Amino acid sequence: MDQKLSFIPFHHPVVEAPEMYHRSENFLHTMDQRRSIRSFSDKTVDRKVIENVIMTASTAPSGAHKQPWTFCAISDPLIKKKIREAAEAEEKINYSGRMPDDWLEDLEPFGTDWHKPFLEIAPWLIVVFKKSYDLVPGGSRRKNYYVNESVGIATGMLLSAIHQVGLVALTHTPSPMNFLEKILNRPMNEKAFLLIPVGYPSQDAVVPALERKSAQEVIVFY
Repeated sequence: MDQKLSFIPFHHPVVEAPEMYHRSENFLHTMDQRRSIRSFSDKTVDRKVIENVIMTASTAPSGAHKQPWTFCAISDPLIKKKIREAAEAEEKINYSGRMPDDWLEDLEPFGTDWHKPFLEIAPWLIVVFKKSYDLVPGGSRRKNYYVNESVGIATGMLLSAIHQVGLVALTHTPSPMNFLEKILNRPMNEKAFLLIPVGYPSQDAVVPALERKSAQEVIVFY
């Protein structure tokens, strides 16, 4: 049985109300500029930056502190090519009949299709894997808890960190994604959760003129 954790004092800087308001407003403004990008530049991004944004994501809370995630960061052109080919093969099937009509109808305004050149153009691909259980020495398994919730929170923090450093990203979900486990030779306890191209936007990048829901639509105060 695991030993009990030791506890240490928690030190957190006190922020008074006026400064707290300004910080919240500034952060909202910053994050409101975040958009999903499909047109990437091939400009290189330093590996240490990618490491830092991933480690920021890895500070996320998780059930019983199991940290049930693995982040695979890929810059190798040959691996990116394999991922693109496999993703496009699945997406072609999706757009040709596997997706229900209402899904295709909702996607139509965005002008997307099964072609995914950004998977090779973006300097980095980050594949987020979730682990329903951990493998321990001897071959036994240790269950993880609230895996989807934990990995979802970590992914949100990853996207925030990417935006904060001045890069862009896309949450790409070719379905099914089990080809990622095969290409990257991941262990059997890891399942692909998201495929995220990361880099700079291309000079001609455009995004849809979307409006986010208002506070009245997304918040209920009691």
